[in-house]
Amino acid sequence: MDLSKPSTQANLEAAFGGESMANRKYLFFAEVAKQLGHSELAKLFRDTANQETEHAFAHFRLLHPELVVDNPASLSDSQKQQVLARCLELAIEGETYEYTTMYPEFAAQARLDRDSGAEAEFTEQISESHEHAGVFRTAATNFGLLEPVEHHHADRYSVALEALQGLGHLGEAPPVAGLWICKVCGVIYNPAVGDPDSGIAAGTAFEAIPDDWSCPICGTRKANFMPYRPAELQAA
Repeated sequence: MDLSKPSTQANLEAAFGGESMANRKYLFFAEVAKQLGHSELAKLFRDTANQETEHAFAHFRLLHPELVVDNPASLSDSQKQQVLARCLELAIEGETYEYTTMYPEFAAQARLDRDSGAEAEFTEQISESHEHAGVFRTAATNFGLLEPVEHHHADRYSVALEALQGLGHLGEAPPVAGLWICKVCGVIYNPAVGDPDSGIAAGTAFEAIPDDWSCPICGTRKANFMPYRPAELQAA
């Protein structure tokens, strides 16, 4: 396939994104169906999600033929490393975009939408405007919370790439004082920021948070947080 055609490449990227989104959406629906006791419908959603994954993979193979491995046994160690390095490069690129551009821009827009939405609606539908403002405020908060998570992911991939290149091995630095990370979704609790939306004021140490507090992104319990350790390249 000729990826020099910008329209074809753009369409493949859009198709990959659409199929990927469908996969996660159907898995979410499957979880809802499971919670509501409808196992047959949950299975239908899961099976369809798996099919959407295969569709997404097909598109991604066309976008990145350099990652298609038909016969792993035929590859030299150098060729294997080249493929793996490319995977890490793409991962770093994506995570870096998320924490430097996507989430900061989304957070800024959400804050603007919260204000403009409130101003437009207060005069006619106060309760609805209040609800909209709350949704946008939560979105802005979530985008802000995810920004350091994606930074953390990018750092880990960068260290993994250096390790793959023989510069050391992937390890973890000592815990950063005060920071705790969610084992489920990766959100990092920073006492300097706290969690105001949950009533946790800035300056509150993690140890002082009530035991019934939950992660603001995934909702898991406090017990599923652990001290945050940055990725570190350690000597081989």
